[in-house]
Amino acid sequence: MAQVHRGASVLVAGGRGFMGRSVCALLEAEGYRILSVDQANDHAPHFSSARSRRNLQCDLADSAQVRKLFATESVDGIIHLAAVLPTAAQRDPLLATRVNIDGGLNLLEMARQFAVRRFVFASSLSIYGTHSLEECVSEEHHAYPEDLYGAAKLYIERLGEAYRQQHALDFVSLRIGRVVGPGAQSESSAWRSEIFEHLGTQEPREVIVPFRAAGRLLLVHVDDVAKMLLTLLHAGPTKHAVYNACCESVCVADLKHELERLNPNITLRVGTGNAVGNPQLLNATRFEYEFGFRPVRISEQLRRAAGKSNAS
Repeated sequence: MAQVHRGASVLVAGGRGFMGRSVCALLEAEGYRILSVDQANDHAPHFSSARSRRNLQCDLADSAQVRKLFATESVDGIIHLAAVLPTAAQRDPLLATRVNIDGGLNLLEMARQFAVRRFVFASSLSIYGTHSLEECVSEEHHAYPEDLYGAAKLYIERLGEAYRQQHALDFVSLRIGRVVGPGAQSESSAWRSEIFEHLGTQEPREVIVPFRAAGRLLLVHVDDVAKMLLTLLHAGPTKHAVYNACCESVCVADLKHELERLNPNITLRVGTGNAVGNPQLLNATRFEYEFGFRPVRISEQLRRAAGKSNAS
């Protein structure tokens, strides 16, 4: 299949979310035309001030709405980020099933019917389930998701691979760890943004990470996620349909030390819980070697953010 060149039209499902905002900003900087699609409360399209970006409302679980979108808009590539996240999925499994499974299927089918050149899916390391620190998990490991969110991600991956084999749809999936960076606006894991947003504080601030100090978390900065997704979008034919994202295994105690060193006004309070539902060590050499990608270390991301805060 042909790669999606700069200047092409890219549909970003979930474009106004945490990852979506970074993806759209990078697409815009690289000269793509963007259709940022989300489910909004009203029924009118929203337009960005940027000429290269249009913000549209669409319920991805409604097949008629999705078909109308593809019938009226030119779509060369898709980056599918839209999802009901784990905590919300537990509260409302019916909504999560509609969005995470039905929405993904509708996008895959329209991509097939309208000859989309590449479909990039934002999957999750949660498809692997919990693994001990002794296990470095690669794409060859069996998938054992432990919640609806991970199970839905795995199901869309399997559908995408079937479309790739049976219908020649150029589908590729990136399995992403815990995404950190400013602006996540997460109620259940606010620390993922607070470790960046509080770096410039002049008053005492406490950040709560609910995991034990000796635990390890597979973290990746939102900007690196955007870069990896765009790498898959405009690469030539990929060798594989599934890639682990390049994540860093960070010890919670080391994160505490680095944050408090950068700003003594911050106290990172750790909990006693184990980080279940995800691996603790990851093999991402498939992506690293095929695309020559190296993520910026989380400690360096924090130092850069602290420098910006001090300069402003």
